[in-house]
Order: sequence, then structure tokens, then C-alpha cells
Amino acid sequence: MIITGDDPEYIAFVKARLRDQFLMTDLGPLRYFLGIEVSSTFDGFSISQEKYIQDLLARAALVDERTVETPMELHVKLHPTDGDPLPNPTRYRHLVGSLVYLAVTRPDISYPVHILSQFVSAPTTVHYGHLLRVLRGTITRRLFFPRSISLQLQCYSDATWVNDPTDRRSLSAYCVFLGGLLVAWKTKKQVAVSRSSVEAELRAMASVTAEVTWLRWLLADFWVSVTTTTSLLSDSTGAISIARDPVKHELTKHIGVDAFYTCAQV
Repeated sequence: MIITGDDPEYIAFVKARLRDQFLMTDLGPLRYFLGIEVSSTFDGFSISQEKYIQDLLARAALVDERTVETPMELHVKLHPTDGDPLPNPTRYRHLVGSLVYLAVTRPDISYPVHILSQFVSAPTTVHYGHLLRVLRGTITRRLFFPRSISLQLQCYSDATWVNDPTDRRSLSAYCVFLGGLLVAWKTKKQVAVSRSSVEAELRAMASVTAEVTWLRWLLADFWVSVTTTTSLLSDSTGAISIARDPVKHELTKHIGVDAFYTCAQV
């Protein structure tokens, strides 16, 4: 259990009441919790999973210390039939499942983990090779949370049109910053095939709009005043234009729901 707050006296009171009701041990300031390491400095605190990554490397039998700068090669396209089937896919499945949890503190592996998780039913030697590349990423990377930041949200959305070579569905991706602090990110395949790049971008904008709406509610529950508008940045002028004025004509009526949802939140 993690107890946090800005009133040390009330935190001590809560811990005393818990000790009266339950058998518990006070481990002091937060340093390690569910595989996540927390280190605090005067400027802020950082979270990482270095020990968790070392355990993954040992499980994958990677004894060398070679590292790579990027978790996946640029523009790589993986197919279900690439390479030879693994005789025992259990290790691949366990490692991919572990990487999903590692992505809690490593947004840089969100995309490759999403791609590799699509082949857990029948992984091949090629898929396993790309999996090892993700594991060779620098284990000392961490997220830093500065103490003094602006409490204003800003988000970015993007999409890769017909990215999947198997079913031609696009990928949505977004990240949300609280001040200069990265607080939310996601990469996910869209549920339907997009007939244009604008449609794919608009679906990504709708996803991050829902996330930002929830985050604004969450900040309000924490008594954090969010009075300014939240900037949503996208590189698609067509999607921005439709989100501002979702006229239902022949080109946009099939994506009218996402367009009107984004416009309504604005």
C-alpha cells in the first residue's frame, strides 16, 4: 500500500489507525513497489524498472551487454509468416507479457510491444529476434517527474494509416503531458479499416480526447484547478478541419461519430 499526501501529520494518523486494525509494517519512504523503483532528489523524483529488466534479461538468457538505441528498426513490417515457427513459444509469450508491464515506465517501447503482442499465438524466429532487440534497450532509462511543473494539460495524437500489412488497419497513438511531465501514452490498433489517412487521424484524435476528458475530471477530483483549455496537437490539417467543423457530407459521414465527439468536447 502507498500512502501519499501533503500533510505529514495526517499521513501519520492514517498509518496509526491502520496499525490498530491490521498487522502491518511501515517500510518508510517509497523506494520500490511492484517492480517499480522510485528515487527522489531535491529537483523531483524518477521511476524506473531496472531490476525488473535485469530479471527479464536473465530469463531470456541474454548474457552479453550489447545494447541498441532504438527498440525497433524504422519502417519494419512484420508478418505472421516471417521466419520459422518457434518449437516452444512459451518463453516468447512470457517475455511479451512482461514487456507489457515494463511499458508502464518505458513509453519508448509502447509501439514495438504492441506489434510483437500480435504474434503470441504463433511466434516465429523473426518475431523472437525483434523481441530480443527490445530487451537490449538501455536498462537505465527512467521517467523523471520535476517538483515544480505547470498543471496544464497538453496532448499529441498521431496515426499510421493502413499500417498493418495483414488486415490494413491503422494504428492510433497519443501522449499527454501535465506541464512538461508525460503522464499518459498509448499505441493501439484501430477497430476498423480507415478509408483515408484523415479518418485514421481523426480516430486517434477521438481517443486522446476521451483520455484528456477523463484526466481533467481526475485533476478536478484532486482539487487541481484546470481553467485553461487543453491543446490537442496533430499533424493532419484535414482531421483538424473536420474536428472544427464536422459537416456531414459524402467524405465524412462514415466518421461523423468521432468527428462530432471531438467537436463536442472542444
